[in-house]
Amino acid sequence: MTAEIALASFVEKALAQTPRPLVVGLCGAQGSGKSTLTEALAQKFSGTAILSIDDLYLPQEERQRLARDVHPLFATRGVPGTHDVPLGIATLNALREGRQVRLPRFDKSHDDRLPERDWPLSPPRPRLVVFEGWCVGARPIHGDLRPPINRLERDEDPDATWRRTWNAALAADLPPLFAAIDKLALLAAPSWDVVLGWRREKEAALKPGPIRVEEASLSRFVSHYERLTRHILNEMTERADLVIPLAEDRSIR
Repeated sequence: MTAEIALASFVEKALAQTPRPLVVGLCGAQGSGKSTLTEALAQKFSGTAILSIDDLYLPQEERQRLARDVHPLFATRGVPGTHDVPLGIATLNALREGRQVRLPRFDKSHDDRLPERDWPLSPPRPRLVVFEGWCVGARPIHGDLRPPINRLERDEDPDATWRRTWNAALAADLPPLFAAIDKLALLAAPSWDVVLGWRREKEAALKPGPIRVEEASLSRFVSHYERLTRHILNEMTERADLVIPLAEDRSIR
């Protein structure tokens, strides 16, 4: 069985159990195949709306303000605290009510949100909503965040201000957003090292040719997400409604 078949079967059964639009949260580390799977679901189930947590990033100007006022690492999009939670809640609530809305879109090439006029419309009467992202449904980390787990944390967040702040946002700000999720599915990577390799593959596809010169910047970028990704792989496997354990080639283990 492939991940696509497993997820589609899971969604089909869940759809049969609810009369209203079904919101499926799909969590998976970078490079785990979330986009491919969500597109496959949209092809299989008519009336599917797709919302990525990546499309809820705060505009660049607001993240720059966070970088000035809270911590410089908040200039980089991704961790909790860099999302427009009210926008996400409003969008998911409208979809759950069966209304047609514009779906937010973020332009990563310009590191900024697209103008609302360029957002696509959802299906007129959505039946399925797939809310996907690397930290969708995540819960806060309990324990001491001070010991650094990588060079980024050690050198650029020595007093743990940044990681304490995003963990606090995960505890206080994101639960109302994740409350819209009816069923939670996890694409479980086999290890963090594999996630790093998947990210390298993605960068190589985007930028053909040798990427060795960019290895340092790539390693720094993914280090922003290492702590929470490791936590998700340890914690979410015990409570997700569906866990798809992936091998390094993204087949099901």
